[in-house]
Amino acid sequence: MVLDQTTVTRRQLLGSGAAVSAAVIAGCIGGDGNDDNDDNEGGGGGGGGGGNRLHFTQEQSREENFDPVISNDAYSFQVIQQVFDGLYEYGENLELQPKLATGEPTVERDGTRFIFEIVEGATFHNGDEVTAGDVAHSFTAPVEEETENASTYDMIESTEVIDDYQLQVDLGEDPYGPFELATMGVTVVPESVRTEDREAFNTSPVGSGPFEFAELQENEYVDLARNDDYWDDLEPNLEQVRFVAHDDDAGRISDIRAENTDVIAGIPNDDWDVLENEGGVNLHSAESPSFMYMAFNCNEGPTTNPEVRRAIAHSFSMSDFIESNAGNVASPMYSPIPPVVNEVWGFPQDEYEGMLPEYDPDEAQSLLDEHAPDGFTPTIITPEGIRAQLAERLATRLDEIGYGADVQVLDFATLVDTYTSGSADDYQMYLLGWTGGPDPDFYLYPLFHESQAGVNQGHYYEGSADFHDNIAQARNSADQEERYDLYEPVIREIVEQLPVLPAFTQDNTMASRDYVQGLQPHPEVTRNPTLVADYTNVSLQ
Repeated sequence: MVLDQTTVTRRQLLGSGAAVSAAVIAGCIGGDGNDDNDDNEGGGGGGGGGGNRLHFTQEQSREENFDPVISNDAYSFQVIQQVFDGLYEYGENLELQPKLATGEPTVERDGTRFIFEIVEGATFHNGDEVTAGDVAHSFTAPVEEETENASTYDMIESTEVIDDYQLQVDLGEDPYGPFELATMGVTVVPESVRTEDREAFNTSPVGSGPFEFAELQENEYVDLARNDDYWDDLEPNLEQVRFVAHDDDAGRISDIRAENTDVIAGIPNDDWDVLENEGGVNLHSAESPSFMYMAFNCNEGPTTNPEVRRAIAHSFSMSDFIESNAGNVASPMYSPIPPVVNEVWGFPQDEYEGMLPEYDPDEAQSLLDEHAPDGFTPTIITPEGIRAQLAERLATRLDEIGYGADVQVLDFATLVDTYTSGSADDYQMYLLGWTGGPDPDFYLYPLFHESQAGVNQGHYYEGSADFHDNIAQARNSADQEERYDLYEPVIREIVEQLPVLPAFTQDNTMASRDYVQGLQPHPEVTRNPTLVADYTNVSLQ
């Protein structure tokens, strides 16, 4: 689960805390990519091909944490997944496939014991062999160190290294429903290197993946180099990759049109048609398991009253906003469960849609007049981009009925430091997003369970008597029907009480120059760009 600054999603918003700077330099590139003395030069960019270095422009700033144990934003993880391998990894869709594991685990003790076989001969970039001890450390460190990723692994009771290539993982007394869908996809770190100097490891990581960490210029770029001794049979076509972040939509579009970059992520809605008709540019899109939302402060202030929350939801039309601002790249959501996830689970989305407040400014004004204080002007904190546009639309509609809103567009680091405070002095609403995987737990536990208040969520919703218990109990079952029965009333309560107003799910979109071959968008944002896999191997022609 990732806090995702674009969609937010490795958790996130995601997506997943972050510490990023709003000032990032995308950099200009040119030539044919062969002048190693030019730090700003990209692979195929500028020269229409040639060279073997890919220049990838991310849509949001990174937190610049590259230790998978602690990193919690999607954009750092886009780099991480090139440098590290997982025990299991998401395939072309949202299914976990063995990577550092030899195959599926042996499951014992009524689904609470898993025995993993580790690939022999897999090595980290420093030449050390990947062992079961490294995998054990990767499972346990997030909880032991109380990182923001702890909830992904806190169901593990113990690990036992049987030998260098066998690891036993024991859960508690109960199974954990998402274990085989998510937790087994742990990113594996070398225990000895990481624990020797964690601070150094965070900005100069050592993994076992197809690319090695080459250089970091914080808030400017990250350079990766091909791992010529990669243990897997896969050999990347690309020799080098540069990641830059460009938060400005117009700047990214300008860069790809001018061949100042090879690939950009995050195509704004209004620019989709422009690039679709642009010569030499290809568009790529995949429906994502992302959840964009507007959360209310249920801890302090007027928005603790559900009637005030309902009034705000009545004050504007979410569907009109999506149609006018995101129709090419997003779809509406009526619950916290993304449509691509609900294809498997079958929650009654049509019912939820009918339960959400429709645009009714008269009802909004009436409810606010009755339940909100005089001069109510809520503070909305948001990152820039489409969520800022949504916040401004809401402020305009509230102003039309005699209220208004104070929209504060924050850089992501400040936003993450603020949205979990629970203070009415900081916010009445915040806009974020989350990206996860094919299980409701990815969304309901980190974003709504009481244990995550002040960690991954800042609404502090108290909930009904069974609300939090149902979320926790559903984790401890491997029976999908039982879990459905526990989750459905939780989702229904969220839609009725609106601690969070569902907004939309975004596609993962990219645009590339036509000399970039083999680029395929992945549903999971942290897997983009997938540069080498059993189904693709990106190259510059």
